[in-house]
Amino acid sequence: MQLRGILSALALSGLILFGACEREHAAPVTYSPVGPVPSVPQRPGDPAKGYRALVNEPYIRCGLPYSAYRRAAEQPTPDRLLPGREGRNAELPYFLTAYTTKNGVDLVVNNCLSCHAGYFNGRLIVGLGNESLDFTEDPSRRAEAAGAYVEGEAAAAEWRRWADVLRLTAPYSITDTIGVNPAISITLALLAHRDPVTLSWSAKPLMEPPPPTPAPASVPPWWRMKKKHALFYNTEGRGDQARIMMLGALLCAEDLDAVKAIDQYAPDIRAYLASIEPPKWPFEIDGNLAQRGKSVFEKTCSACHGTYGEEEAYPNLVVDLETVGTDPALARYATGGHADRFIRWFNRSYYGELAVSAPAAGYIAPPLDGVWATAPYLHNGSVPTLEVLLDSDKRPKYWTRSFRSEDYDPRVLGWRYEVLAYGKGGAKDRKERKRLYDTTLPGYANHGHTFGDRLTEDERRAVLEYVKTL
Repeated sequence: MQLRGILSALALSGLILFGACEREHAAPVTYSPVGPVPSVPQRPGDPAKGYRALVNEPYIRCGLPYSAYRRAAEQPTPDRLLPGREGRNAELPYFLTAYTTKNGVDLVVNNCLSCHAGYFNGRLIVGLGNESLDFTEDPSRRAEAAGAYVEGEAAAAEWRRWADVLRLTAPYSITDTIGVNPAISITLALLAHRDPVTLSWSAKPLMEPPPPTPAPASVPPWWRMKKKHALFYNTEGRGDQARIMMLGALLCAEDLDAVKAIDQYAPDIRAYLASIEPPKWPFEIDGNLAQRGKSVFEKTCSACHGTYGEEEAYPNLVVDLETVGTDPALARYATGGHADRFIRWFNRSYYGELAVSAPAAGYIAPPLDGVWATAPYLHNGSVPTLEVLLDSDKRPKYWTRSFRSEDYDPRVLGWRYEVLAYGKGGAKDRKERKRLYDTTLPGYANHGHTFGDRLTEDERRAVLEYVKTL
């Protein structure tokens, strides 16, 4: 089995009786209004300890036995290694972590950096969303194939546990296009298989799982956390952000005690994420043009996205769906009637002791620090560059882009892309189909956010120059 297949299956791991019980129906369901999101005090943490925990602690506790991984893996190149990693972690690529189970089986497991670290201009940046992950195929098939490398009864049992979780969540993890992320759908599928009080796992769903087609999402950068009062595009995650982030542990948590152990260092990880600064623009900037762009930006964009510089201000504003006009699928995915059972689950669980699931029927206007590095744009990654985000008539209906970190176009602030005259049905081959972004598919639309259409071409060019300074 190729290493790429094993790592793809591991990357996903970083991510009955139908109907809930009577007491679940009695739990309240809370939705948040659009508009400003109020701030909530966060538990203090140590950023230095948080970085150490982020890159060394096994908060995801199922994966491939280390012996099987070594049989298939090659030594990672230097650009895939991170400083501050300890023991066996120092030899693993940044997105994998070593873990020894209670039964003494050495595993290689996923960590958060699979989705939350990416390359820009050839450099790995921790906190940059990975917009190149491939979720277009069933990961459980690769996990099953990896079993050919597993030896020993104890190791086989651990591999089987990992592969079974991927098999049960696979129907909720497959996207139409490389780059978009199905983490929300996977999380909801995990909730359906866990008791909210004990967090114990059930092979049969304990409540109806989510719809089988994931709502696509672009992975936002971590450096926005220092300004955000709530997590996720619809501000669903309110309250203690460290507790909310721990939802990823549900993939493989043995029980409630395992999650409580992670909570001991989760505030430190949250403090580290809030300390991350965006990268600096690595190319030249026209200072005069940028200064003119600052004036246009503050008149046109700052009411939603905030101001920057010495007197920064960010409004934490959720914009209603009608006003922003972008694809509503992701917001409706969390606020439709089918989502109530998952909100009840969260709010009854250990997670709900310090946090609350309370989505709004809209999208947060994000802070734009380092926005130039976060292409493609909008919550579903449907717009390839900032240039066409500011001019909706230029947005391509069908397109493919480069996935090489060196293929960034500093003129348009996005990845180099090719406009196509056909959608998925007209793709020349499987490779093109996987890379093709078809904005006619449900959840993948590129309409809305037309505020830049009001600007002149010169004003748009000035704004593009200005955001390079953020």
